[in-house]
Amino acid sequence: LELKLIAFAGLVGLPNAGKSTLISRVSGAKPKIANYPFTTLHPNLGVVYQGYESLVLADIPGIIEGAHVGEGMGLEFLRHIERNKLLVFIVDASGFEHPDLLNIFKMLRDELLSYDSTLLNKPYFVLLNKLDLVQSDEQQEKIDELTSYLDEQEIEYIEISAIESRNLQAFKEKLFTYYEK
Repeated sequence: LELKLIAFAGLVGLPNAGKSTLISRVSGAKPKIANYPFTTLHPNLGVVYQGYESLVLADIPGIIEGAHVGEGMGLEFLRHIERNKLLVFIVDASGFEHPDLLNIFKMLRDELLSYDSTLLNKPYFVLLNKLDLVQSDEQQEKIDELTSYLDEQEIEYIEISAIESRNLQAFKEKLFTYYEK
């Protein structure tokens, strides 16, 4: 017997992209939050409320390049991504650990495609997180490069700062827009 659905939406991103901070800010979840890779070893679930409606959001452990062949936390965590109806890609917009934001997004998407080519048939959108840490023109140029690509591909995105709770209401509204569909 295999569980086919763990949450309505799953947060997908590299380690330290801010997934655990985000779920702690929009739900009652209390995941372990620390500034080192693979703090999240098991999916954390949180219930997000909007008025009288609620949905379950999953914080999926970080995905790294090569996860589809077992690198990092590997296949076990890619399987958790299958168990969500909506995918939310989170990219660390500060670029401190990984400055090429466009390549990070493409790598995350490619890892999912390499694992299961049907995963990107699910609806998804992108969050650019950690805007509170963007301080240079170079960082802003990388954000602009990613957002231009997303616009060209007609992929929806929201710029947020989970730590400052910036644009989290817009994120919740976007989640519930997909939930109502």
